[in-house]
Amino acid sequence: MTMRRLWMATALAAVALSAWGQGDRIITNARMVGVGSHRLLDTYLSPENYSGWQVQLLSHTLRSRDSLRHYREIIHHGSLSTLDNRSGNGGEITGFYNCQYGWHWQWVKMAVAGGTLTVGGGVNIDAVLGFVYNTRNSNNPAQAKASVAVAPTAEASYRWHIKGHPFLLRYEVGVPVAGLTFSPNYGQSYYEIFTQGNYDHNVAPIWVGNAPSLWQMATLDVPIRRTTLRIGYWGNYRQTEVNQLKFHTYSHAVMIGIVRTFSIHKHAHP
Repeated sequence: MTMRRLWMATALAAVALSAWGQGDRIITNARMVGVGSHRLLDTYLSPENYSGWQVQLLSHTLRSRDSLRHYREIIHHGSLSTLDNRSGNGGEITGFYNCQYGWHWQWVKMAVAGGTLTVGGGVNIDAVLGFVYNTRNSNNPAQAKASVAVAPTAEASYRWHIKGHPFLLRYEVGVPVAGLTFSPNYGQSYYEIFTQGNYDHNVAPIWVGNAPSLWQMATLDVPIRRTTLRIGYWGNYRQTEVNQLKFHTYSHAVMIGIVRTFSIHKHAHP
């Protein structure tokens, strides 16, 4: 009986892998550039709010198979900004890189008003690296940022045609709910961190209670001859309050870029 169950489990696994391998592999990638506003507070460096302009680069990829209803999402997002305080006598320079990898499922697909409405969602692993540099500080002028969190996501898209040309309107939102972040403690120098290690809770847990955050993206794909143009909005609102230090970064950007779609067919072996 044990061997029979083992053979049955092996056969079921083989059937599942075979189903995954069937169908074309579809990859949709959009590369975009954007400019927008940025507001930041980091009380480790200054009690002042800083605001200014930010330049952003975004790569957004969806990988799926035409025979399945689940797909993967990959996001690479980078930004640089220059900021000033309210009095204009001090500045900050920031740089952030956000990488996300997610597993998503299609929940609903239906015909609506001559087009197709799709609703889905899933969960992303959301990692952030960055820095904040204060031009006025002589002692501890910079702050390193690093975090990783689990972020449930939801998305909706609507596809329709005008004179045979496809248009796509899409919206997605993600909320990091729990993870870890790096942070100095109040009054702690980076010299102490590097020489004495994580003696003062420099790797701290975060959740929606002490790090309520959200990112969202709205885009419209417009066909222009043989090219698909994507225009949209990217909003990023992240904040933490750990180790008696407050941090928040709020950014809004108008994005524009090009969409490319690849279809890779896996030939069946005789």
